Amino acid sequence: MSNSRTYDSDQAGGHPPEMHQQDLDNLIKQFDNESNFRDLKGVLKWLVTAACVVLSLFHIYTAGFGLLNEVSHRTVHMAFIMGLLFLVFPRRRPKRPKVATTMGLAYGAFYLLIAYQLVGALGSQMPAWWGWGIYAFAVMMAISALPLSFLGNGHKPGWLDWPLAVAGAGFSAYLVIFFEEIFIINVGFPQTFDYLMGGIAIMLVVEGARRTMGESLSVIGVLALLYAMFGPQLPGVMAHRGYDVIRLVEHLYLGTEGIYGIAIGVVATYVFHFVLFGVLAQASGLGQLFIELATMVAGRYSGGPAKVSVVSSGFFGMISGSPVANTVTTGAFTIPMMQRYGFSGRFSAATEAASSCGGQITPPIMGASAFVMSEMLGVPYNELILIAIIPAAFHYLATLCMVHFEARRLGLKGMPSDEIPRLGDVMARHWHQVIPLVVMVTLLLMQFTPFLAAFWGIILTIVCSYIPLLLKPLGFDRLDHESVLTPRRLMHGLEEGAKQSIAITAACACVGFLLGVTTLTGLGFKFSGAIVGLAHDFGGTLSALIPFDLVTEDGLTLFIALILVALACILMGAGIPTTPTYIILASIVAPALDDFGIALLATHFFIFYYGVLADVTPPVALAAYAGAGISGSDPMRTGTTAFRLSMGKALVPFMFLYAPSLLFLDFTWTEFSLAMISGVLCIVALSAAYIGYFSAPLSRAEKTLLTIAGLVLVGNSPWLIAIAGAVVLVILGRNYRNGQSSLAVA
Repeated sequence: MSNSRTYDSDQAGGHPPEMHQQDLDNLIKQFDNESNFRDLKGVLKWLVTAACVVLSLFHIYTAGFGLLNEVSHRTVHMAFIMGLLFLVFPRRRPKRPKVATTMGLAYGAFYLLIAYQLVGALGSQMPAWWGWGIYAFAVMMAISALPLSFLGNGHKPGWLDWPLAVAGAGFSAYLVIFFEEIFIINVGFPQTFDYLMGGIAIMLVVEGARRTMGESLSVIGVLALLYAMFGPQLPGVMAHRGYDVIRLVEHLYLGTEGIYGIAIGVVATYVFHFVLFGVLAQASGLGQLFIELATMVAGRYSGGPAKVSVVSSGFFGMISGSPVANTVTTGAFTIPMMQRYGFSGRFSAATEAASSCGGQITPPIMGASAFVMSEMLGVPYNELILIAIIPAAFHYLATLCMVHFEARRLGLKGMPSDEIPRLGDVMARHWHQVIPLVVMVTLLLMQFTPFLAAFWGIILTIVCSYIPLLLKPLGFDRLDHESVLTPRRLMHGLEEGAKQSIAITAACACVGFLLGVTTLTGLGFKFSGAIVGLAHDFGGTLSALIPFDLVTEDGLTLFIALILVALACILMGAGIPTTPTYIILASIVAPALDDFGIALLATHFFIFYYGVLADVTPPVALAAYAGAGISGSDPMRTGTTAFRLSMGKALVPFMFLYAPSLLFLDFTWTEFSLAMISGVLCIVALSAAYIGYFSAPLSRAEKTLLTIAGLVLVGNSPWLIAIAGAVVLVILGRNYRNGQSSLAVA
C-alpha cells in the first residue's frame, strides 16, 4: 500500500499513526467491495434512506409474521435491491484504462448479443418499436460498461445511473405486479414482453455484479451464459446441445432456477435478517462488550494484546459476516495495542486478519455461506451450529498457539492489571446487551426458524438498548447510556443493514446464472469428472513410486483430489467473496468428492473453509491488506504472515474429512478421541515449527521434523499417528527441558 501513512513497522514495537473514524471507513471501502457506498447528499440521500428503511421493515415484518409466497418474496427483495444498487454504488475508477476499455467493450458486445438474439427470436411477435427499444437499452448498457469519465464515478450518481436504477427495480416489480398472469394464468406460456423483461434482467444483473463485486464474478456469469448458448460449438466433453436466449430467459428469469433461485431465497430470508441484527447489535454496544470480555479473558497472559485480538475477533465474528469489516472494526483497537506492547506491525495486522476471517466459521452466525449451505443440503441451521463448533475451535487454537509462541520468543508480558476490566464491572455496564444474543441462540437451538430467531434478536436489541434509560430513575446508573438506539440511530442502522445486503444480493443473483446453466447443461458433472480423472492419473503414478506400500493408490487419489479442490477454492476465492465462491464450487466441484464416498456435509464444509481462506491468501488477501492499512506494514508480507497464522483453518478441512466424527458424522468415541488428540498435537507442532520457538528456540532439524510429523497427524492411519505423535512429544519435551534449564541458569 502506498500512501502518506505507510511506514516501516515490521520491527517490533513500532507505533502506527493515529487513525480517525474517516480513515477506518475509507479502509473498509478500499478493501471491502460490499461496503463501497456513495456518500449521498440532499434529497437523494433521503430517498435512498427511505427505501432502505422500508426494505428493512419489510424483512422484519415478514420474519415475525410470515413470508410471502416464494417468488413474490424474492422479487420484492430484488426490486428494492436492484433499484438501490445503481444509486448507492459508484462506477469503478479504472486502475488500468486500456484493460478497462477492453473489458467494457466485451461487456457491451455481450449486451448487444442478448438484444440481437431476443429481437431475432421474437421479431414477428412484437411491434417494431419494442425491438428498437431493447436495442436502445442494450446500447445504454454498453455505454455504461465503458470507463467514460463524463458518465461520473464519484459520490453523485451519473446521468445513466437513474434509468438503470428504474430498470433494475422494474424487472422484478414486473413479476410482482403481473404475478397472477405470469405464474398462474399463463404458466408455461410466457408472453413476448416477459422475454424482453428477462433480457433486461440478465443485462442488469451482470452489470450490477460488476459494479458491486468487480470483474471476476460478472465474467463468470457471462461465461456461463455463453457456454449455454454456444454449447454445440465447444470441443470434446464440454460440448452440449445448446440453448437459445428464449430458453435461458424462461429458465433464469421466469422460474426459481436462476436469478430468483436458492441463493437469492437465502439472502432474502436468513441473510438479510442476520446482517441487520449484526448492524444493530454493534450499534447498541455489543462490539465494545466483546472487546472488554476478550481483554478480561486473555489480556493478562504473555502477549496479551494479541490474544485479545484473537478472542475479540472471534466474539465479534459471531455477529459479523465480513472479514474486512471485522478486521477494521476490532483492529482499530487491537492492532495499535499489539504494537504498543512489542509485536511488529506486520504480525499485529496479520493476527487481526487471521482472527477476523475466523468469524465466518464461528457459530452461531457464520456468514451468509452457512445459511446457503443449510438450504442446499436441507440440514437445519441449528445442526450446522453444533457441527461447526470443533472446527472453529481448532482454527482459534492454532492462531492462539502461534501468537503465544511468538510472544514467548519475544519475551513479551501480559497487560498490566489496571488495564484489565473486571467481570463484575463489565457485566454491570453491559448485561442488557447480551439478552438479544442469548435469546436468539436459544431459539436457534430450540429449532425455531433462523429468521424468527433473528426477528426476536432484532426486536430485543432495539428494546434492550432503552433499558439504561428506563432504569436510570431507579438508581441503576452504571449501565452504558451511550448506545441507546434513538430514532435517528435506529434509522441509520436500518439503512446500513439494507445497504450491507445489496452487494451480496447482486452477487447471488449473478451466481444464479451459473446454477441455472449447470442444471441445464450438466456442467457440474463434467467438471467433477475432470477432477476425478486427473486425481486417478496422478494417484496411480505416485503410488508406483512409493516403496513398501506405505500409501495405497486410493488414499493418494483422494489426497490429490482434495488438493485440487482446495486449490480451486483458493483461486476462485481470490477474486470473489466467500458466499458466491461457496455456491459456485458447491455446484461444480462438490460432486467430485462424492465419487470418493465422502459425506456431502463434509464436502460442503471443506469447500466453505477453503473459500473463506482466500481472504488471507496472497495475492488477494483483502482482510490482511486492510489490517496493513492500520498498522502501516507491507501489505504483501502481512498477507503471507496472515496465511501462516491461518494454518489451522487450512488443515482443519483435511482433519474432518479423514475423521468425520469431528463433524459428528458416523460418530464413534474412538475416532473422535483419536482425531482430537492428533489434531491438537498437529496444531501445536506446526505452530511451534512455523514460529521457531516452543519453550526455547527450535533448530532447523527440529522445525523440519515437527512440520513433517504435524502433517502426518492430519491423516487417519492409527500407527502413523502414533509414530508422528511420539516424534512431536519427544521434540517438544526436549525443547521444554532446554527452556527450563535456560531459565534456571538465568
